[in-house]
Amino acid sequence: MADSFSKKEGNKKKAKKKQDKALRREDRKVNNNKGKSLEDMLIYVDKNGNFTSIPPHLQSEDDLIERNNTSKETSEIHSGMINFLHEKGYGFITEDKTRDSLFFNYDVTTFPFKKNDKVTFKKEVSLKGFKATHIIKK
Repeated sequence: MADSFSKKEGNKKKAKKKQDKALRREDRKVNNNKGKSLEDMLIYVDKNGNFTSIPPHLQSEDDLIERNNTSKETSEIHSGMINFLHEKGYGFITEDKTRDSLFFNYDVTTFPFKKNDKVTFKKEVSLKGFKATHIIKK
């Protein structure tokens, strides 16, 4: 038995769709720009446990020694305003120059400050960033 005209047309459409799909698949394979290269995905850990993009064999010993010897506390006096205090003994100071928010701890019983007080302080490097120490009311 011979196929009808509509059946032949339907088969032609299916074959055309299949061919178009194969062409699109090939085009995606050739022009794939997704993701990153292997070098962009690699990250290294230095001797201090910090992430870096520099391989360990290219890190200079002087650079590592310099990073280890930097003091954790800066000698500069910074100014800011207390923008948050919590009764549990911590708060945040907004630095005047950079508008950064710095964490600080305080003793609940002897802390004479309140919210919106202008203060001077020193910055200290902590595990989670900078924190304010040696807080003095202006």
